[in-house]
Amino acid sequence: MSAPAIATFDHPVVSADDHMDLNVMPPDLFVARVGSMMRDRVPAVREGADGPTWFLGDQPLALSGRRGKGYRVTDERGYRPGRPQERLEDMDVDHVLTHVIYGPLGGLPAADAQAQLACIRAYNQWAIEFNAADPNRLVVLAHLPSTTPDAAADELQTVVDLGHRGAIIDPFIGEPRLFFPEWDRFWAIADEARIPISVHIGGGMHSVFFAPGVWRAPATATIIQMQLDEILVGLIFSGTLDRHPNVQVVFGESGLGWVPYVLERMDEQHRRFRDVITTDALSMTPREIFDRQVFMTYEEDDVGLQLIDQIGASNVMWASDYPHGDSTWPRSREAIAESALSRLDAGDRRKIVCDNAARLYQIDVKGHQ
Repeated sequence: MSAPAIATFDHPVVSADDHMDLNVMPPDLFVARVGSMMRDRVPAVREGADGPTWFLGDQPLALSGRRGKGYRVTDERGYRPGRPQERLEDMDVDHVLTHVIYGPLGGLPAADAQAQLACIRAYNQWAIEFNAADPNRLVVLAHLPSTTPDAAADELQTVVDLGHRGAIIDPFIGEPRLFFPEWDRFWAIADEARIPISVHIGGGMHSVFFAPGVWRAPATATIIQMQLDEILVGLIFSGTLDRHPNVQVVFGESGLGWVPYVLERMDEQHRRFRDVITTDALSMTPREIFDRQVFMTYEEDDVGLQLIDQIGASNVMWASDYPHGDSTWPRSREAIAESALSRLDAGDRRKIVCDNAARLYQIDVKGHQ
């Protein structure tokens, strides 16, 4: 049987949201990079009931979405996502030039805040080494602590100095939230360094919470993207983005369909309230700030793509979500060609699957297809 035809484009494909889960990371990533007095407070691999498994202390770390399963050192596809050369081989199979890589959703587990910061620093240094295998194709984002604004700001400066091209922070943990004045030093560092800051789905629910194997799993998957609405509205209306015009914020796995309504609603409320707002008044409309500074990523969202003129092709980036179960790997180009994306103007299509991410993360796409 002949191999299936590969969808061809006159430009490369860049995926703006892929993953590096704990189970594919080097088993000694943390214990080898933290001080000896902290090794019992960070994740480590020991023999478990199903083989080598990640533990924190005496407790196996749970793998979200797989009832009764721990974070085994290997998954169904082996180590491939966590070894740069093998990941590059998988990217070649998928005909994708570059992966922008988010680490474990929910952050890096540890026994306490000090140990977690040590884990974050170990991961960020390892990520630089991982990217060095092919900096144009591998963009592992740095992790940032969400515990306090000062801790986040200090680590952001560290990863900027290390040479990271993007960083991710959890917007759903810690107080105050990212758009309050206490975070201004953090955003000032991002503004000066022009480093993109990502937030990702994973929290924000108030009454429907994920549980594997029951109705709550599809219910959560249906609405989890929309929990980013408060983060988007807060960053814009608080004036955070207005005061830091060089900051680019990426909403990972956000989807698109809900975005036009929120944009329209923000502009409507801005018009209604702008004459009575006495602090943090915006210098432009919410929509203008969004156009200048916000990116949304998606995997498959035909409704959103039909509304692309109301979102803006320059503010959208496609993602394969490799190696997760709903990833378009190893048929990403075919998935793109079969989606509503194929009905867009060729220039808009290229922005979404290539140019926007390439510009944001300094990826050279010349000479690649």
